[in-house]
Amino acid sequence: MDSRTVLSADQSRAARALLNWSRVRLAAKANLSEMAISDLENGFRKSRPHNIAAIRKAFEDAGIVFTVEGTPSLARSEGDSGLAADNRQWRRREKKG
Repeated sequence: MDSRTVLSADQSRAARALLNWSRVRLAAKANLSEMAISDLENGFRKSRPHNIAAIRKAFEDAGIVFTVEGTPSLARSEGDSGLAADNRQWRRREKKG
């Protein structure tokens, strides 16, 4: 199985916590519904491989790296303020729509 389509509920919650993202924010970044994120994280049903790939891509685009063991971590150095700027830009875009 392709590692891009493997993501556990615990990995998703941990990655969201590292980024300080809500389920709504992750859904927007992955172009999925909040229900798809909720279903994955609560284990209500098996997620489709393309949904998991979209979620992983959203995390990886935001700087999350999944180790061989599967543990998510931020790839950015501590001095990088890119995350804060990204949050401001997202809020600005959200208010326009």
